[in-house]
Amino acid sequence: MKSINPYDLKLIREYPEDSEESVQRKLELANSTFQQFRKSFFKERSEKMLKIASDLRDNASKYAKTLTLEMGKPITEAQAEVEKCAWVCEYYAEKAEEFLSPTIIKTDAARSYVSYEPLGVILAVMPWNFPFWQVFRFAAPTVMAGNTAVLKHASNVQGSAQLIEEIFRRAGFAEGVFQNLAIPSKRMEDVVTNPIIKAASVTGSEKAGSAVAEVCGREIKTTVLELGGSNAFVIFEDADLEKAAALAVKARMINNAQSCIAAKRFIVAAKVEEEFTRLFINKLKELKEGDPMDEETQVGPLARVDLAEKLEEQLQKSIDQGAQLLYGGKRKDAHFQPTVINKVQPGMPAFDEELFGPVAPIITAQSDEEAIQLLNQTSFGLGATLVTSDIAKAEKLSKDIEDGAVFINELVKSDPRLPFGGTKRSGYGRELSQHGIHEFVNAKTVYINTSLKD
Repeated sequence: MKSINPYDLKLIREYPEDSEESVQRKLELANSTFQQFRKSFFKERSEKMLKIASDLRDNASKYAKTLTLEMGKPITEAQAEVEKCAWVCEYYAEKAEEFLSPTIIKTDAARSYVSYEPLGVILAVMPWNFPFWQVFRFAAPTVMAGNTAVLKHASNVQGSAQLIEEIFRRAGFAEGVFQNLAIPSKRMEDVVTNPIIKAASVTGSEKAGSAVAEVCGREIKTTVLELGGSNAFVIFEDADLEKAAALAVKARMINNAQSCIAAKRFIVAAKVEEEFTRLFINKLKELKEGDPMDEETQVGPLARVDLAEKLEEQLQKSIDQGAQLLYGGKRKDAHFQPTVINKVQPGMPAFDEELFGPVAPIITAQSDEEAIQLLNQTSFGLGATLVTSDIAKAEKLSKDIEDGAVFINELVKSDPRLPFGGTKRSGYGRELSQHGIHEFVNAKTVYINTSLKD
């Protein structure tokens, strides 16, 4: 398992795989730890989770450097990622007890309520694009609920995975509360089928999600899937085009354009398409490309060469089918120039598939109704942005959108306070907020009569 710097393709470090015996020991430790940890008080868990938040902030520069070296995101974005992880830890440290307090329900019983109790050992399968954030947004609510967790992280970010395990241990959590399994994807089925694993959370590709969900289905285990997205960014006629273009660049280019919730299809009203496109390209040209360790860099490489090669193939196929290259399109190793194409139609990879990199397809809409129809014409359903000065119209149209989230005059983003997840092939279940912490608990009905009835 190799960690390679995508900026210069130099080997950072090679990590040994866990043996089958090592994986089994870790699972057994997680299970035995759970038997005690589930009885711990919220106050005890909260104090340790707050220590994690402090650790993240105190060592933000160190952790951010690892993120940038392993997957190439600009160092300033890596620092923001670490800060967001501290936020989600604080959020659940403060809110978990409230979210999991018994719900009193009036029935014909003397007393009846729903108790929320931990399930056991939960498996997390996490991707490389946000090596810390994806893990902590799973781990904070899962652990605060009283579960223990094991992580199967992407092979190219094992340095990040090991750091996270160390952070939990340093905060005072028992060794079996959070552990990293250093194994490749081909060994996942044995882990998922292990009876110690009670449920799984997967963030990643459709292929990864469906593979884990298929096994969990056979084993009758709960899953939460947060998979791909092809988020639409709709610009209506009445939008402030200067501001819309600036927001569009941010929405497309965040995390070197490698985010499931990045804007990937720009649906523009025909009357303003030419002007919006001009402004959009001009703002893309202003971005500084370079070494992601440089704090002035805004665009770094993609995380791996093969990812850049796949994006190049999708771009070329779209052009061969009639899309027009307006700007960019050049690739060298993992570096991919920000790119804009127009004349994009359904049936092209640029419309139908997820473009996980800095290619922005411009799609023309002749009416508001067609814009929403094009927005929904996808197998994905993660999030959408509507840019307009008519808020009432946008709120009305949002009811016709099939995605898990609609953001009006803002890019789609995750927030610990709001549920996060998609529909269709973007997955199911929710992370974050009160909804997220309820995914991996047993909602147990307790029904009490004070005495036996005649």
